[in-house]
Amino acid sequence: MKKNKLFQSKYISEIIFLCGVIILWQLFYTLGVDVLSIWKAYAMPSPAGVLKSFGLLCQNGSLLPAIGFSLLRGLLGYLISVVAGSILGLLMNCFPYLHRNLRPLVMGVQTLPSICWVPFSILWFGLTQQAIIFVVVMGSAFSIAIASDNAIRNVPPIYKKVALTMGANSRQVYREVILPASFPELISGLKQGWSFAWRALMSGEVMTTCIGLGQTLITGRNLADINQVMLVMIVIILIGIFIDQMFFGKVERYVYQKRGL
Repeated sequence: MKKNKLFQSKYISEIIFLCGVIILWQLFYTLGVDVLSIWKAYAMPSPAGVLKSFGLLCQNGSLLPAIGFSLLRGLLGYLISVVAGSILGLLMNCFPYLHRNLRPLVMGVQTLPSICWVPFSILWFGLTQQAIIFVVVMGSAFSIAIASDNAIRNVPPIYKKVALTMGANSRQVYREVILPASFPELISGLKQGWSFAWRALMSGEVMTTCIGLGQTLITGRNLADINQVMLVMIVIILIGIFIDQMFFGKVERYVYQKRGL
């Protein structure tokens, strides 16, 4: 009962805070556009305008398909990134030669903005779904590789020594000791990888003609509808928060509870 009350209190305070932000936003818009005429109405979004755009996009049936296609591409690209990045991270961790020579290159590529991969993806795959997924993978896989390598290397060496003393072989040490011990940091790396994948997805979608949130954003720009642009930005943020809280947050809490942290 006490936990339920704390849970309800937390969400009530968050709702009150968001309502306060929306009210201040509307007052700021009214003061700057209607009262002082500092900005033009077409150059400044408002909560009422965003709500109107939300209704129009729902009415013409374009918002939900855009969200669905974007989530599908994002999740598919992210899963590929997790597999490829984890394998690359394990290889760098297992082979000192690769860690010494390949890791700096991976670090350098990881800092490259995702938008830089868009010309390559269009030249190689055209304006297709594969081009967007390629951008997502290139924007996220290297981050996950670095996170995987770091998570394994930061496991205290004493764990490995104790396992070897108790008779475990190298494969058992990795499977039963090192990998489970690296989970907390690895999950943080996977969460960061998802944020990179989600941002890379938008970079890919705005440059193609495929249905998605990125294309809906560009449509709003082409129509000079700043409220639609703002609406899509809010939807992108809300989806990121939802996935972080409902998936990564729960996994993190479960892992920490299993370890008594």
